[in-house]
Amino acid sequence: MHLAYIVAVAGKGGVGKTTISAMIVQYLLKIDKPILAVDADPNSNLNATLGLKYKETIADIREEVKKQTPESFSKSEFFGLRLEEALVEGNGFDLLVMGRPEGPGCYCAVNNILREYLAKISKKYKFVVIDNEAGMEHLSRRTASDIDLLLLVSDPTMVGVNSAINAFNTAKGAGVKIKDITLVINKSKGELGPDKLKLIKNAGLRIGGYIGFQDEIQKNSETGKGVVEADSDLENIIDNLFKREKK
Repeated sequence: MHLAYIVAVAGKGGVGKTTISAMIVQYLLKIDKPILAVDADPNSNLNATLGLKYKETIADIREEVKKQTPESFSKSEFFGLRLEEALVEGNGFDLLVMGRPEGPGCYCAVNNILREYLAKISKKYKFVVIDNEAGMEHLSRRTASDIDLLLLVSDPTMVGVNSAINAFNTAKGAGVKIKDITLVINKSKGELGPDKLKLIKNAGLRIGGYIGFQDEIQKNSETGKGVVEADSDLENIIDNLFKREKK
């Protein structure tokens, strides 16, 4: 049975994670489709960078299912049906927005249904790209299944690098199977200094490449304007990752 190739993107806010997630979707559309883009960061605007609007989030539906399920449906069926309705269709890809994390109370049952549903619908897609929030909540709560590629994004700052290393350690501790992990340095103006390189190496991380600082991308991401196109630096990085995997 075909299973989608799952790419998860993580890093702290402001490092360009959402922009990179959108670029990955644009790049993968050239390889194969359909693609499922999952916005799993409550502060993210993945929909804007992909040029889509959404009406409801998984968090909204989760609240609705918890409060009321029509008698003719099981919780699982109703949840699946409502999630189908929440999918936003793009050109060659669909978007699913997770929304704000839940409040108090146990969501275990609904989270389990969500995980099963994501596993089920991901079979319909060639690729799934998940834009995670900095704390990797969805990984630590295990709403994500196995991941083929975890792309950690950092800017050249020490805070960014430490945040990426923390996300890496969270992912390892969450018990999620991850086949390949690589670190991308975004907004780069050259190679990192020896102190940061040593820190990354000691953490057991590998730098997949550098994406040069670009004013236009920075302006777009700050204003939330415009659909993001794949960047040549990023295309080279992903090309190399895919080639390495096929070896």
